[in-house]
Amino acid sequence: QVQVVESGGGSVQAGGSLRLSCAVSGYSYCSYDMSWYRQAPGKEREFVSSVDRRGSTSYGDSVKGRFTISQDNAKNTVDLQMNSLKPEDTAMYYCKAIGCPLRRSTFWGQGTQVTVSS
Repeated sequence: QVQVVESGGGSVQAGGSLRLSCAVSGYSYCSYDMSWYRQAPGKEREFVSSVDRRGSTSYGDSVKGRFTISQDNAKNTVDLQMNSLKPEDTAMYYCKAIGCPLRRSTFWGQGTQVTVSS
């Protein structure tokens, strides 16, 4: 059974920083392509950032230059450093892990809430 667990959410004022963490457990031989998504109330889930097993990263346009993703393949963890936060960053943030034990395997966490006040 694969588990994806996010942590690090909270409340912060605009301009502040938060660091989210995600840990994947289950198959000891697996490593994953991992990504962060977010969903605000009444809005669709939005891509935030991703990192693959080779270390290639990608960012959504709205967070480029402010967020940084990093991964520890050995530990199957991924962090999202969020700086210069804006009220529009307020959302539930979800971690996704894909690619193991099957290529099509996809696992989601339960989410962690980020609230940015103006």
